[in-house]
Amino acid sequence: MKFILVMCALVSFSLSAVGSTLVQVKDAELEYEMAGSGKTVILLEAGGGAALSDWEPVFQQMAKQATVIRYSRAGNGNSTAIKRHFTSGDYAWYASELLIKLNITAPVILVAHSYGGSIARDFAATYPTQVKALLLLDPSSEHDVDIMRAIDLQRANREIAQIKLDDMANGMSNQYLDFWSKRPLPDYPQIKDMPVTVIASVKTHDKPSNLFFTDQARQMWGEMWQQWASAFPQGRAVLTKKSGHYVQFDEPQLVLSELQLLIDKSE
Repeated sequence: MKFILVMCALVSFSLSAVGSTLVQVKDAELEYEMAGSGKTVILLEAGGGAALSDWEPVFQQMAKQATVIRYSRAGNGNSTAIKRHFTSGDYAWYASELLIKLNITAPVILVAHSYGGSIARDFAATYPTQVKALLLLDPSSEHDVDIMRAIDLQRANREIAQIKLDDMANGMSNQYLDFWSKRPLPDYPQIKDMPVTVIASVKTHDKPSNLFFTDQARQMWGEMWQQWASAFPQGRAVLTKKSGHYVQFDEPQLVLSELQLLIDKSE
């Protein structure tokens, strides 16, 4: 796959946090907040069903490192409610349009958590000139269910069916429909060579709620992300036993230090 390299002028941003506001992006109003300063711009992509508040533990500290933008996807937080199914590719399109709307012309460092990781991968593959590095925090994977089924097929299918019911209890669930039930597996296009870091939780649980959190699954999860990151010349996988799924809450300093490494690499 060929990518066109676009030379962007180095624009220095000098912004202070003024609380969240709304911006019209096509058919939706998106809630966002921008803080910090400097030529490096960071875009934060939250997990499934989460709003910009999911970045509270690290947002202000990130603003000391660079210009940082957090936002709520359509359907989350104070952004426009949605009444149709969105795929990770749809959400990536809105994120791209948001940057254009905010006059962000230089490529960003995309930091994503959980389901936001699927969106970040689509973003990086589809809009290569808008992103220069990825930091994924315990990201979702199209292989989540495969790990469960490899351990115990019958039990996994029962648990996945229950997850579907729980996930859709309050109406249409984009998260379940987008990757838990996807068959065949999504064909992510190739992502260009860039600095990529994955922080994956391999923390063990005394009473795992389902197969996905058993010791065997945690080991397989870590190995999977190590393999994925190793495909990038500048890839790095950090496995942590100190954090659960919400790495930015459990180990905010780890997130900040790995982000600084990416800032240094990408400048």
